[in-house]
Amino acid sequence: MRFAPRRLALLAPLAAIVLTGVLTGCSKNHGELVVDDSVGVTALRSPCPTVAVPELTGDLTALIPGRTDAGAIDLTASITNLRSTCNDAAGQPKLVTDVSFDVLARRGSVDLPRRLEIPFFTVVMRGGTQVVAKRIGNVVIDFAAGQERATGHATATSTVDRAEATLPDEIRRRLAKKRRAGDPDAAVDPLAQPDVRAALARAGFETLVGFQLTQGQLAYNATR
Repeated sequence: MRFAPRRLALLAPLAAIVLTGVLTGCSKNHGELVVDDSVGVTALRSPCPTVAVPELTGDLTALIPGRTDAGAIDLTASITNLRSTCNDAAGQPKLVTDVSFDVLARRGSVDLPRRLEIPFFTVVMRGGTQVVAKRIGNVVIDFAAGQERATGHATATSTVDRAEATLPDEIRRRLAKKRRAGDPDAAVDPLAQPDVRAALARAGFETLVGFQLTQGQLAYNATR
């Protein structure tokens, strides 16, 4: 059985998913900055993109065609063990991120050996809304006769221009400037200034990996 890669336009459904909390917690990554809601800018970091699985795209449930009853589940799969490395050495014009992950799969009928090729996407997003690049790959799952569970492994690569992921020097200085009580600009939060926010968005990249789901599979995940 082969799951044919279908083009989700990416991007009405996926863009909406990406905006609903891929990253959680009180800390946020903006380009080269780590920002804490309570104390502001806390550190400069590598301009390498954040790597994550968008909400609702890390699980797959495939139904037996023509059936919707409780016993209609043909296959379930989940992305796990997401890992990444990024080459951010000084002087390199490109930030190359290598991603790897495992897929844990479970099938219903176990009588015969079975090979599955499950499509997944790798997307580079900028500023949380702009899709810069998208690629489709396949992770192979092999079940032996009588085997209910199996694991597959996949890799992906994304590339980002370092210059685009680097904040302008003037913006970096404004964000890193120490503000002391009594200074004229002590009460001014630079992160609230429109030009700073725009610069942070332009420099913020994410590499997102998930299953290339159909609209029906996305809808099923949303109801779980």
